[in-house]
Amino acid sequence: MNHFIFDVDGTLTPSRQKINEDFKRWFLEFCYDNRVYLVTGSDYSKTVEQLGKTICENVECVYNCSGSDVWKGGTNIRTSDWALPKDTEEWLSGFLKESKFALRTGLHFEHRPGMCNFSIVGRNANTEQRKMYVAWDEKYNERDTIARMLKDRFKYVDAKVGGETGIDISAKGNDKSQIAKDFDPTHVLHFFGDAMTPNGNDYPLKKIIIDNDLGFCYNVNDYNETWTILKDEFA
Repeated sequence: MNHFIFDVDGTLTPSRQKINEDFKRWFLEFCYDNRVYLVTGSDYSKTVEQLGKTICENVECVYNCSGSDVWKGGTNIRTSDWALPKDTEEWLSGFLKESKFALRTGLHFEHRPGMCNFSIVGRNANTEQRKMYVAWDEKYNERDTIARMLKDRFKYVDAKVGGETGIDISAKGNDKSQIAKDFDPTHVLHFFGDAMTPNGNDYPLKKIIIDNDLGFCYNVNDYNETWTILKDEFA
């Protein structure tokens, strides 16, 4: 049986924004007819804000915080109590001070169940400010550098580039790949995400799926590409 797993930002919605209304109506019908799961670095309230309560309560499961906070039918069924260690936060604060990207908007550490999202520009950035940082990061690869150095220095944490401006940090092994244990080997998994390169936060789950022949992965650029694939291959 096919089981469909979707990242949210950049896959079902523009990053940090609400789902397109036409796609929302279509996708909800798809959820009614198929086994659908969501896996995102964001917390549950943000996922509801982006997708709406109806979608979030009618998928099989919502894996928030990369699978460290799990919701079903609007009810939390398990959550992790891991928190970013103080020495790791202090080290990241040094990067925050030294980054040559000058703009700071606040909320640079967003602590979530089982993980932390770190952002140089800050999660209070508006759309234009986020675009400024995206352009900077594409040129200087700042997030990749921070994530790599963080993992080299602190062996007990993992760090992956997440969304447009952040880095998702968790206990080693508690990335999106942790949700694979909830699926039976006989299930055929179809995983859609926009960050499946080795430094992206979708990569760990992609690797589990491909290495163990559990199904198929679709690296998409935006929700329109997700929608096109679903209509062409599964509608």
